[in-house]
Formats: sequence, C-alpha cells, structure tokens
Amino acid sequence: MGETPTLRLGSRILVTWIELTVVGITGGLLGDAVGGPPGFIVYLLTTLVTVAILFYNVNELVAWWVRAAGAETGASGG
Repeated sequence: MGETPTLRLGSRILVTWIELTVVGITGGLLGDAVGGPPGFIVYLLTTLVTVAILFYNVNELVAWWVRAAGAETGASGG
C-alpha cells in the first residue's frame, strides 16, 4: 500500500475538513440568501450532505485499513 496509516488518516482528516467547510459555507450562504422555508430546506440539505461527506470519508478510511490488513496477512478480500 505504501502509505503509513498515520499519513493516510491525516490526509483523510484534511480532505474531510475541506469538504465540510466548503459545503457548510456554501449551504449557509445559499440558505441565508434564499431565506424563509426554502432556506430552511437548504439548511437541511446542507446538513444531509455534511453527514454524507463524513460517512463517505470514514468508509474510505476503514476500507483502506481493511485492504491494508488483508495485504499484510495475505488474506483475500473476495
């Protein structure tokens, strides 16, 4: 795999933070610009997207760890 787990975790944290910041700022600005009930829907969608980003990045990190552990032990993942 070539990467150390600590480096992989650090880069995944950085990517997740950037994604959450971009989505949060964009959703906040868009929801504030729209205002009213549609703005509330934008806020809810922003929350949903942030949860999806978080789960996606955790899944990617865990999948990488599982593949790395399988490669170390020689176990096949299929």
